[in-house]
Amino acid sequence: MASAIYLLTRLLSFLVIIHVILSYLMSPYHPIRQTIDSVVEPMLAPLRGLIPSAGGLDFSPLALILIIQLVGNLLINAF
Repeated sequence: MASAIYLLTRLLSFLVIIHVILSYLMSPYHPIRQTIDSVVEPMLAPLRGLIPSAGGLDFSPLALILIIQLVGNLLINAF
């Protein structure tokens, strides 16, 4: 169970990083980007309301990665 949680946290973190990179390089209408956005955006949307952008930079993906890692570690330690 712990290995599945570890794998899921790493996968979600990787998807957030890919989401950020693709937002600079790819059209928002590309099917690959839309697929990744459909997974990542529902998790990012609440954070965007809480964390203000600083100088045009959006720090919500960084906060999301930290939250994913924290929750993953808590779940792993619980098992």
